[in-house]
Amino acid sequence: MADTGDVSIGTVLRFNGELCRVEEYQHRTPGNLRAFYQAKMRNLKNGKLIENRFRSGEIVEIVRVEYKDLQFIYPEGEMVVCMDNETFEQIYLNKTMFGEGAKFLKEGVTVRIAFEEGETPILAEPPTFVELEVTYTEPGVKGDTATNTLKPATLETGAEINVPLFINQGEKIKVDTRTGSYSERVK
Repeated sequence: MADTGDVSIGTVLRFNGELCRVEEYQHRTPGNLRAFYQAKMRNLKNGKLIENRFRSGEIVEIVRVEYKDLQFIYPEGEMVVCMDNETFEQIYLNKTMFGEGAKFLKEGVTVRIAFEEGETPILAEPPTFVELEVTYTEPGVKGDTATNTLKPATLETGAEINVPLFINQGEKIKVDTRTGSYSERVK
């Protein structure tokens, strides 16, 4: 067993019988009180945010998580099909595991999946940046680079994001899947 000093951001804990991932973790020592750890954790089953205070030195159950890089193959309804590149085994995952990043997944990208005890997938992360083609946007005008104005654009995956005015239809852009925002134009 581990104690609160072994926990850091990104650690997966079993808290009240549920698997939770630590999002924020701070050590606090208020005036004349005892030290404690303030934690914000996201429940991996339902996605809810939980806040809790742990006493300094309190025993916690850290879940052993194994990460694997899998290749995204195709979406199938509310599920996503990924393949292990070593064993060619196909794994079906729920789209909600990817969160908002699911709308930026395209064939062939590598996704990172966390498995509990090597069996059950508990967490899925899309790549941080993906390169996508703009399928529709209003035409850009030469010289529209001076201001920081944005316009809507539809990407090849069907997702809509805001892009700078100089981006045209058919261009490839880099998108940050964590925020769902335009990052840069790909040459």
